[in-house]
Amino acid sequence: MSAPASSLLRVVGFLVALEIASGVLQGYYTPVYSDIADRLGVADADVNWFEAAQLLVSALCVPPLARLADVWGHQRVLVLATAVTAAASWAVAFAPSFGTFLVAWALQGFYVVWLPLEVAVIHRRTAGSPRQHLLTRRAAAVLVGALEIAVIAGALTSGVLVTAIGMTGLLTLPAIVVTIVLVAVWFGVEHVPGESSGGHDLAGLGLLTTLLVAVMGGLFALRLLGPTSPVPWLLVVLGLALLVPFVRRERGLTEPLVDVRLMAVRAMWPVQLTAFLFGMSVLGAQIPLSTFARTDPAVAGYGLGADAAFVSVLIGAYVICMATGALTLPLTSRLLGERGALVAGALLVGVGYALFLPFHDSSAQLVTNMAVAGLGSGALVAALPAAAAAAAPPERTGFATGMTNATKTVGGAFASAVFAVALASTGSLEGPDLGHAPLGGYLVVWTVCALAALAAAVSLLLLPRTPTAARAAARAGDAASG
Repeated sequence: MSAPASSLLRVVGFLVALEIASGVLQGYYTPVYSDIADRLGVADADVNWFEAAQLLVSALCVPPLARLADVWGHQRVLVLATAVTAAASWAVAFAPSFGTFLVAWALQGFYVVWLPLEVAVIHRRTAGSPRQHLLTRRAAAVLVGALEIAVIAGALTSGVLVTAIGMTGLLTLPAIVVTIVLVAVWFGVEHVPGESSGGHDLAGLGLLTTLLVAVMGGLFALRLLGPTSPVPWLLVVLGLALLVPFVRRERGLTEPLVDVRLMAVRAMWPVQLTAFLFGMSVLGAQIPLSTFARTDPAVAGYGLGADAAFVSVLIGAYVICMATGALTLPLTSRLLGERGALVAGALLVGVGYALFLPFHDSSAQLVTNMAVAGLGSGALVAALPAAAAAAAPPERTGFATGMTNATKTVGGAFASAVFAVALASTGSLEGPDLGHAPLGGYLVVWTVCALAALAAAVSLLLLPRTPTAARAAARAGDAASG
């Protein structure tokens, strides 16, 4: 094995460790949410605040951290984000109240920047190689495969240990895992100075923060107050109105926080739009899937009446298919081309959720539908950061890959609000359907996910066919707007 190949393999190995920690964070807590609520003395419904707070922090932290990575170096920002996540994980384990737990849980959202920055590290490490894009895709597939396997392992581990050890001990284990990988990334991934320059655009960061807080706050207010209240809509309109001064400012800077010119070129905007549309299903549709499977058909007239164990199996099957879709990305890219593999992934997601509309009456049907959607989802999770890196100049890879996670998070938040309204209880104060969402609400969820994925597939058809063409398109866009 050559020295460069050995060095790349070593770096990927340390980054795989980081994705294992990411998978633990994403899968470990899911089976014990009710136990966490009991420990904090709150109702199960208050657990929804965890998702809301973490999505908000995730959306806010990715753009500045991605920009900082291009200036400081990707490894340094990986270390910073991992250190914040480790500290937050320890605070989650020992939080004495709901408020402190909520703050700590929100700060765990820094982990969302890991995968895009890992892809940027690999893309930078393979610079100069004629196989750069192939190596980046293969490494991204391995990272996502490790992530999905760790999600399953984390969920199974907490499910087994919840009755064996106390809650403090149970919640300490993720903190230990993240702390170990912090040391691994600190010493195992070499620092390479960033290629970008300029200041940190604090005014732009302030505008972006206000914009995202307003829009996300409006979406979460929609969940709480409903669509008839003017407050959510006013917040969303305020946030969208701030786009105008924000874009004008960023276009006028040589080194902006958000490179809106790069975001607008043909090689980039379909990737970022796909990430937004994909976030609707991969982040927004999982809780509705769980509640649908748990609903008793004898009471509500639909659902499977499944227990928590079956839901774990359902989620496990979905995650296994995601891992398969990610790990087979190099093969599908070779057979269909880079653009074709992205389009195929989006189509699989769309078909998987469309299958729910006629087929949702048995366990076999739900598993089949989620398997189809999972294969496409895994391919997109691995391919989108790599496609963004291929379309960006070397000094912007951290920003480009990071924005795929930021737009995906905003898409998930938007869908979460829409789905919450669609699944609102019938409001019946008596009768057997008390507290159950109408079946029509679930049909809305699946329809939105299917249409969003199909729209993503159409937008991806506008991408250049190859990474070389994507890079040329990005350069042409820079020249035209410069």
